[in-house]
Amino acid sequence: MNTPLDYAQLQQYDAQDALGTKRAAFELPQNTIYLDGNSLGAMPKVAAMRAQQVLVTQWSQDLIKSWNSHSWIDLPSTVGEKIARLIGAAPGQVISCDSTSVNLFKVLSSAMLLQPGRNIVLSQAGNFPTDLYMVEGLASLLGEQNCQLQLVDNSALETALTEQVAVLMLTQVDFRSGRLLNMQRLTQLAQDKGILVIWDLAHSVGALPIELDACNVDFAVGCGYKYLNGGPGAPAFLYAARRHHAQISQPLSGWMGHKTPFSFDKHYEKAPGIMQFLTGTPPVLSMSVLDAALEVFSDVNLAALREKSLALSNCFHQLVLQHSCLNDLQLLTPLNPLQRGSQLAYRHPDAYALCQALIKQGVIVDFRAPDILRLGFTPLYLRFIDIWTAVEILADIVRSGEYQQACYAVRHKVT
Repeated sequence: MNTPLDYAQLQQYDAQDALGTKRAAFELPQNTIYLDGNSLGAMPKVAAMRAQQVLVTQWSQDLIKSWNSHSWIDLPSTVGEKIARLIGAAPGQVISCDSTSVNLFKVLSSAMLLQPGRNIVLSQAGNFPTDLYMVEGLASLLGEQNCQLQLVDNSALETALTEQVAVLMLTQVDFRSGRLLNMQRLTQLAQDKGILVIWDLAHSVGALPIELDACNVDFAVGCGYKYLNGGPGAPAFLYAARRHHAQISQPLSGWMGHKTPFSFDKHYEKAPGIMQFLTGTPPVLSMSVLDAALEVFSDVNLAALREKSLALSNCFHQLVLQHSCLNDLQLLTPLNPLQRGSQLAYRHPDAYALCQALIKQGVIVDFRAPDILRLGFTPLYLRFIDIWTAVEILADIVRSGEYQQACYAVRHKVT
């Protein structure tokens, strides 16, 4: 075990933190330690200002003129380009639109159409449910002879890559365990077998450096409301490598994806490049908020972001080990930094009750069925002293048996 950490040492870490000033960019409630940015990011102050601007100045005063005068019509590409910098994508390959689920349906359908003669979509058995549901939905439309889902454990992924597989669909950071997959290796191994690769970046974008172009990724999707701090239900995004643009045929051919939407042509002709993935009218209010929230990242070094993320989670786990009363917490997240995202997951038989007791004490975490206590570490607004306080509160809850009260076992709709 490392030399025990103390509060003064963590204060020193905060004093030396190059990202420490970013905390002031967020609206954070008093007496709250927020360890759930991997589910919903905290609100950047500039996001609230932008929302007011859109409501009070743009929509209220300029009405429909705002599509041109305030560039509402360009928001999907404007936001997409801001996200592109965070995921290692050259211009013209990222667009913001719809939800992660809808975008996954688009890229999955596109990828399957590029793979005649192959019908298998390979994924992790523990992948996020909506990703798997989308494959099942596509299979119900195309028939299993044209689309079939195959699930394997992470340990069997590489051996399952065969010439029968059309698409490898993976989530870079597992939503339960926090395990980080090797994007470059798995993409190359799959493409060596002629397989197209889709990555879900929901739990990695905004928390660690991503290099889609350098890894030669085919397609990717992700959401805007976790580490990107775009607000609840913020628009999602998708990436399609430029080399596929001419051959792509995505099925949700709505008017905004038309080459000239305001010609109102009765026949669909897809827009060039990444714009063909648009479908309906962009949600201006929420997309404007996401656009503003992304400004927080404009001067952030992603390597420094990753370094602090790992340091925060290292501190948390080391402090857990310093409390014998927390020995029943079983760490599921790999300690190897090359295999870990920006969260820690602990298994405990009373994980839900622990989660609720922590929330009652001002430490916001979340629970994932069946028995996982999950903690997210957002480097832009978390301090090292927050980690100390959170673990002290957790230890006190366990030591006192506070979490065993019946009120903490009551299940809410959202966990």
